[in-house]
Amino acid sequence: MDVSQILSGYADIAAEQPLLLLVVVLAIGGAVGAIRIGSFALGPAAVLFTALAFSAYDERLKLPAIIGTFGLAMFAYVIGVGAGPSFFAALRTGGRALGLVVGGLVLAGLVTVLVAGAMGLDGPILSGIYAGSLTNTPALAAATEAWQSDLPTVGYSVTYLFGVLGMLLATAIGIRLDAPKKALAPVVVDEPPPPLESLTVRIEAAGLPDIGTLSERYGHHLVFSRIMRGDSPGHPGVVDVATDDAVPQPGDIVAVIGNPETVAQFAEAVGHPSTVALTLDRSSVDYRRVAVSNRDVAGQTLDSLHLRRRFGAVATRVRRGDVDLLATDDLVLQIGDRVRIVAPRERMRDITAFLGDSEKGANAYSLTSMSLGMTLGVLLGLLEFPLPGGGYFSLGLAGGPLLVGLLVGRIGRTGPVLWSMPHGVATTLSALGMSLFLAYAGSNAGSALADALRGPTGIQLLLVGVVVTSVTAAVLVLGSRLLAGVYGPRLGGILAGSQTQPAVLAYANESTHDDPRVNLGYALVYPAAMIVKVVVGPLLGRF
Repeated sequence: MDVSQILSGYADIAAEQPLLLLVVVLAIGGAVGAIRIGSFALGPAAVLFTALAFSAYDERLKLPAIIGTFGLAMFAYVIGVGAGPSFFAALRTGGRALGLVVGGLVLAGLVTVLVAGAMGLDGPILSGIYAGSLTNTPALAAATEAWQSDLPTVGYSVTYLFGVLGMLLATAIGIRLDAPKKALAPVVVDEPPPPLESLTVRIEAAGLPDIGTLSERYGHHLVFSRIMRGDSPGHPGVVDVATDDAVPQPGDIVAVIGNPETVAQFAEAVGHPSTVALTLDRSSVDYRRVAVSNRDVAGQTLDSLHLRRRFGAVATRVRRGDVDLLATDDLVLQIGDRVRIVAPRERMRDITAFLGDSEKGANAYSLTSMSLGMTLGVLLGLLEFPLPGGGYFSLGLAGGPLLVGLLVGRIGRTGPVLWSMPHGVATTLSALGMSLFLAYAGSNAGSALADALRGPTGIQLLLVGVVVTSVTAAVLVLGSRLLAGVYGPRLGGILAGSQTQPAVLAYANESTHDDPRVNLGYALVYPAAMIVKVVVGPLLGRF
């Protein structure tokens, strides 16, 4: 039996068994997407190309629409929940860079219409060109759902590859640019945020206020964990938890955590650094990392938990994903966070029980809250809003869940309903949802793509995509420097976020040795870029 007979036999079976078709497409697409050439990998997009290849080989190999629509709604909702806090924070800060990205993506839509129109292309395929040139699958999903057509997937498939490669080149240039000599806005002081530092300080100044007031004096950028009283040569003092009402006296030693600059300022103002290692004395005060798995705790600020009053304890740092955050009073805890706790030794068991400290619980999520949020998103996406001059516009099954996800992600908790998800769970669900949609979209567009590539239309689509990607990249690189005063690694993050492209982000991080400014720029613009593309993409199908 030769290869063609094997493929033909599989096609006969898979045409009657959609589940078999789905799992094989996901398996092959996942394997191909994991292949890396340098810092580039297709990632989830490989599922799309695998499904395209299957359906181009045999047009019977199509997946049911419900698979794609469910995957799309789940993906959009989950990324909305995760991006909610940073999105609304970005609306208050970084206005110039954010406005530039929004304007650049709207301009990309105009360029798509003009260049494609000059080549005789119009209709839903323009939505696919826009989504592929800017490598945004949710925009493709929104357009496919809005127009009930395979043409957006055809345009996306042809233009996607240069959409990645072109923005990779722009990022390689952007991260190497120095500060602009002239800009219409103050140049962003592009220094990486320092890591948290812990220091023990011997108090020399008299008349200091209590520790709570000291923290306020330094803008709550310091957290105090321990205080030793009565230390003298040969006679170590007594270590206690540094609660807010503790008043440091000359001769006391305090342990303080914060950014290095603020910690150094505090040490110089009140005394000098000490060589006494307070963490080595665990006879009365202990410390450990505790995982947040109690759903009653998640969604609340550290201040509202009253750890000092309940347990005489202090939270000093919160590990979220791979990032350490200073445990300030206004920090909202999420399921899966790992909190560094300093507390009396006898109360540590009570604190771990209060926070949960269950790895299984830290990775659990509420199916009810997720389903409720998706229900609200689907209902919002089905609403039709009148447009000037006639016609209607709806957010669709991408925009509706995305918007609801952003809102509930920002809220965090509504009474007993916890909207947030553990980081690992959210990553898995969003990847699964997108893979399901890509498998569906590709399996229903393979024959149309094959026809396009055999004729002159394929070359036209490719040329339009090159122009759209190149113009967008040039506008963002030049505009970021001249209008927003952004350059270097932060500019690389903005380019990756505006393209909503993980491959570009991975390249920028690798090229800068994981400079944290890359992720700061990415987080600033990613949510807004996602929303603009999801809204603009389907609208282009009207031209």
